[in-house]
Amino acid sequence: MINPEKENETLSVFRRSRIMTITKLAHHLDCSTPTVRNRLRNWGALTSYNRNGRFYALANVAKFDENGLWKYKGAFFSQWGTLKHTVRHVVRNSPAGLDASEIGRLVGLPHRSFMAQLRKIQGLRREKYEKRFVYYSDEEHTYRSQRSLRTEESKKMPKRLPSDAEAIFILVDRIKHSDSSVEQCAKRLRKKGKSISIVAIRNILEYHGIEKKTPDISSSGR
Repeated sequence: MINPEKENETLSVFRRSRIMTITKLAHHLDCSTPTVRNRLRNWGALTSYNRNGRFYALANVAKFDENGLWKYKGAFFSQWGTLKHTVRHVVRNSPAGLDASEIGRLVGLPHRSFMAQLRKIQGLRREKYEKRFVYYSDEEHTYRSQRSLRTEESKKMPKRLPSDAEAIFILVDRIKHSDSSVEQCAKRLRKKGKSISIVAIRNILEYHGIEKKTPDISSSGR
């Protein structure tokens, strides 16, 4: 049984600290971990969706943004609860759906750390778009609206460049074979296990202002 006065004092400390761990709360309440967990449920406390759920915050302390997210001292919280529920909410309410990297930027986590979860989230629809998976709402009307807007935005966007890692392979190949064609470059990279499209190669060369030379046929017989 926790003394009511001690509980009120702990709540006061909790509000001032904004976030706390179970260990610290147990110290202030002078009780066991299971008792602290019961109190957290009674208080309607939030659990961080990162840091292995180690941090807790009171709902009336959190300052949520337009996506229902709040980040404080490296601990991330969501008014939607778990990371899975949060991803479902931000995707379903996004104007044009979201790909994994866009979701990662929103929730503040490397997308590779939760990619496996995305395939199991009910309420979402996954579809490949321009060589990457995009997640949309599974509600038909919303899906059509999101898909249409993504297509329109894609048309307005500048040419898509390859990833930084792919760009390095392309530029290194270009240094070694400056007189070869873009098609030949793509063929060499495929032999090395790098499937990079001719369009992507051309885009990165144009981006860096690198002249795309081809062998001079008229001089080849000299």
